[in-house]
Amino acid sequence: MKKKFSRPESLKNVPFRYCPGCGHSIAHRLIAEVIDELKIKEITIGIAPVGCAVFAYDYFDIDMLEIPHGRPPAAATGMKRVCPDKVIFTYQGDGDLAAIGTAEIIHAANRGENITIFFINNANYGMTGGQMAPTTLVGQKTTTTPLGRIPEVAGYPVHVSELLAVLEGSAFIARGSLDSYKNIVITKKYIEKAFKYQLEGKGFSLVEMLSPCPTDWGMTPEEALKWLRENMMKEFKLGVIKDKWNNA
Repeated sequence: MKKKFSRPESLKNVPFRYCPGCGHSIAHRLIAEVIDELKIKEITIGIAPVGCAVFAYDYFDIDMLEIPHGRPPAAATGMKRVCPDKVIFTYQGDGDLAAIGTAEIIHAANRGENITIFFINNANYGMTGGQMAPTTLVGQKTTTTPLGRIPEVAGYPVHVSELLAVLEGSAFIARGSLDSYKNIVITKKYIEKAFKYQLEGKGFSLVEMLSPCPTDWGMTPEEALKWLRENMMKEFKLGVIKDKWNNA
């Protein structure tokens, strides 16, 4: 009997311990599948930060590093420059990348570092209790915005992908979602292109993934998916935001 579905070789045979309905496990699988399909497992190095994304080193069956909050792009820059033959990616949440690591991600993109960034956007700080993140929506309730995010007090949601897209050094910027089969398939294609651009030396690439966080949103997994579609997708539009090489 021909096998049609199995665990990717680039994922360890261990159970995920993410909350029910969390998108991290789906994102892990997509990245691992692309690594296997591109046959780059032996040359790929992943970098995890602090936060829920830190558990990535427990699941990817490749060389992994853990780097302090917000600093993965800086570590990836150094590693890629020292080992240009390796495929280097970071895996970061919105609190890590868009708040603590703002300087690192902006300057890595501006320099056109030939690295790949996977950015999980669940509109809050997941691991530390659901506080407001730069991506939290206007009116969204979190543990630090119990009345909802008020722009006059806390500003507006930061659109990281659009921000990085205007920088000359960025090559490929896309935003996908982990809410449905259709969007998961599209997101996987973005991940594949991002890796290919690095392999081809085309420069900085980032794939943002909208992800549900039922636990901190105070919802069931089903409710979280519905909220993501009805609210996050209106604020953070899906699609390719920048392709410097015009799909070449």
